[in-house]
Amino acid sequence: METKELSTIEEIRIYSDPYRMKILSHFQRMDHPATIKEIADDMGEIPAKVYYHAKKLESIGLLQLVSTKEINGINAKYYEPFKGAVRIKRDDGADEAAKKIFISETQKLLSDLYEDNKQRFLKAQTLDKPHSNLTNSEVYLTEEEAKEFFEKINRFLEEHHKRKHPDQVKYSIFTTITKWMED
Repeated sequence: METKELSTIEEIRIYSDPYRMKILSHFQRMDHPATIKEIADDMGEIPAKVYYHAKKLESIGLLQLVSTKEINGINAKYYEPFKGAVRIKRDDGADEAAKKIFISETQKLLSDLYEDNKQRFLKAQTLDKPHSNLTNSEVYLTEEEAKEFFEKINRFLEEHHKRKHPDQVKYSIFTTITKWMED
């Protein structure tokens, strides 16, 4: 699975914007290349607003123009979302002010991702037969084992990213793996 590394504050700000995350989510749900107009209609939004934010996502490689098609004299542009893993990596040479901004933007991103996934989990609990699992564990790994674990997760996600059988249903997965630093 391909990994997109975001390391500048600007890239992280673009990615961490909740409205842009919503746009990416709508593109991912389409399961096929889509136009900005299709996404705007799906979101109930004005295409110009979605276009502005989609161009920002395209500038950091999280949306990709995959084809164009002339329809009634207008060029329709079809985009797909980035399908790999997104990795946030701080520039170790950054000054203290930049590091604080990086932490702030990353915290905002994590908070939004956590809240979205928490709401999905809680909504699933209201079903007659909830299909959800919550796990919080600690494991002991070498650096190589941690890398291998992350690669296994990414391979699994890539393998199951698209529906292959009509009886498959979509599940939401939210995962973090963090090296534990003793206090």
